[in-house]
Amino acid sequence: MAAAVVEQSLAASRQAEGRAVRLSVTGAGKAYAGTTVLQGVDLTVREGEVVALLGENGAGKSTLSSIIAGLVRPDAGSMVWEGQPYAPTSPGDALAHGIGLIHQEMRLLPDLTIAENVFVGRLPMTGGRIDREQMRSRASEQLRRLGLDISPDTPVRRLRVAAQQQVEIAKALTLKARLLILDEPTAALGGDETDRLFTQIEALKREGYSFIYISHRLEEIARIADRIVVLRDGQRVAEHQTAQVPVSVLLRDMVGRNIDRLFPHVAAPRPREVLRVEGLRSATGAFSDISFAVRDGEIFGIAGIVGAGRTELVRSIAGADPLAAGTITLDGAVLRLTGPADAIGAGIVLVPEDRKGQGVLLEHSVGDNLALGNMDRLGGHGWIDPAKIRDFGTRMMERLGVKGRVGQQARYLSGGNQQKVVIARWVAREPKVFILDEPTRGIDVGARAAIYEVIAELAGSGMAVVVVSSDLEEVLGLAHRVMVLARGRQMGILDRADATNLAVMALATA
Repeated sequence: MAAAVVEQSLAASRQAEGRAVRLSVTGAGKAYAGTTVLQGVDLTVREGEVVALLGENGAGKSTLSSIIAGLVRPDAGSMVWEGQPYAPTSPGDALAHGIGLIHQEMRLLPDLTIAENVFVGRLPMTGGRIDREQMRSRASEQLRRLGLDISPDTPVRRLRVAAQQQVEIAKALTLKARLLILDEPTAALGGDETDRLFTQIEALKREGYSFIYISHRLEEIARIADRIVVLRDGQRVAEHQTAQVPVSVLLRDMVGRNIDRLFPHVAAPRPREVLRVEGLRSATGAFSDISFAVRDGEIFGIAGIVGAGRTELVRSIAGADPLAAGTITLDGAVLRLTGPADAIGAGIVLVPEDRKGQGVLLEHSVGDNLALGNMDRLGGHGWIDPAKIRDFGTRMMERLGVKGRVGQQARYLSGGNQQKVVIARWVAREPKVFILDEPTRGIDVGARAAIYEVIAELAGSGMAVVVVSSDLEEVLGLAHRVMVLARGRQMGILDRADATNLAVMALATA
């Protein structure tokens, strides 16, 4: 079977080699404030192929894609698009040529509807007026293609992260671009949504569309890519003419060293019960009748497809969303939660799924971000001591291995280091229950391995750890037990030995 897959991939690669080169990048280079972020990078993309662009955060992937999409002007190099010199001066210029970019960080306008977001900047007009019927109809068509059953008149603000990502993809599909750059398009999607996206990509490939596909989910690359280009430290270090490349080889290409294992060893939990929830029911109807317990040192995974109620459940346990019924017991005492402050005070903390929207303040310093949630420890008599914040921030950055400076704005950290800042903020409080919702979304494999080590250390220190993830490999690789949700209902709890991909998905889709 494996040999057949490799042969099919090689055949597809040979077929692609016979197609016309659509985009050619030669010697691309870029530096910011004297720091080189891209140097001498070459890239070709042919008609009807998917080129996977891999690398750790900071490897140069986003810079290269931004140059191609007209967001950044290169300092060196040249490009040819469909046989003609190409040097876009803006994203609009790139779109006019036929190149579109879907950003990793969503850039939708929350107070506009889905249809308005899909067509913003290019609203269809009839007789000098906006043709809203055409706008809704065309938006609905793309939403249906992606399997998103929702009205195009819905304000984006009401959508969860996964649905917003699908709107971004629907927007790109209406652009009629011949080359789409997809930057982590499945980071917030579940298995079914990812399958629908891949089906659409394959259909568009057959029509001659080309793709540059950026992802940290290496298992996706083998499914969707025709070729692989790897960047490291701003340079192209490897190219593979097939996507059927061992993960160990790709990891070595990306990080420059062997990574023996992605998931750390996790010690067995202790018998003492730390957290128990019984009969939880959401006030908004997102879930009902949820009951489970988490022990001292246990990593408890929560799996399920998008819309299963996972995020709503952990937000309620953390006091962020109201409950209609049920009890939350911590160390034998029933909690009365009226908000997140009550949960934090009791010893329950949450690292949210939307890192940039709910986790970090991008315009504030790393030190200030670490101080959030710890102000009671860093001030006195109503005053905050800047020296204490600097010292505290420095200690926590060293403890979690955050790469950066305590005084720099959080926006200039990589995604992995931003996530470490959010985790470090709560580690400092030494909570009893540590909840992480999508802990490695949009984070490169090197940073993922580091965060997995942190999660294992949290459990090893005696905390009860709850991990929610759309990445099933992540849940299975970390958790002692896995609870599966479907449509807000608890379908079962599987021990580690029984929690296989097939078993989890059978419950998630039942």
